[in-house]
Amino acid sequence: MMYIYIISAVILAYLLGSIPFAVWIGLLFFKKDIRKEGSGNAGTTNVIRVLGWKTGVPVFLLDVMKGWLAVNITMFFPDLALTGDYIYYLGVILAVAVVMGHIFPVFAGFRGGKGIATLLGVGIALYPFSGLAALGVFFIIFFLSGYVSLSSISACISFPVISFFLFGNTELPLIILSVAVAIFVPLTHTKNIRRLLSGTESRFLYRR
Repeated sequence: MMYIYIISAVILAYLLGSIPFAVWIGLLFFKKDIRKEGSGNAGTTNVIRVLGWKTGVPVFLLDVMKGWLAVNITMFFPDLALTGDYIYYLGVILAVAVVMGHIFPVFAGFRGGKGIATLLGVGIALYPFSGLAALGVFFIIFFLSGYVSLSSISACISFPVISFFLFGNTELPLIILSVAVAIFVPLTHTKNIRRLLSGTESRFLYRR
């Protein structure tokens, strides 16, 4: 029975991640597929650029919420009694599932965003103080540079250092996930990195 609960939780986490708020809100209220506008990315930055802050902020919060909720989805399985590192391992598996759902959403033709907002929700759920500190790094780099991509990459690369050295998250599954984030996010931003190095990356602009 425990394995059925775990498999069900992972599937639910993926389906939760697959809810494409940016795509659905754009289509429902603006008759626009955000993936065909601006940068073509179904994420907060592109939503703000194309549809404005009043749309982008709710999309951001909803994407953060689904990351947080997916990691805590086991609250709906009271009979799933896990202890010790097993709790963290399951949390990491659910985190991966929800982020993969956001990037490859079954409800939007497997074309989603890069998962940064959803990763923030995961971070707040598994590493409350570390996640908020990484968010602080994002804002510092953003205010200094104006580049969302550079800010996201910097926050994620600094995340394992913040988590381990500043807040003492020494549980092995949490270390593995934080290092994976530091590697994975730059890989999803390779085009941005090339543009940053060549000086052609666009600074953040938005519609009012």
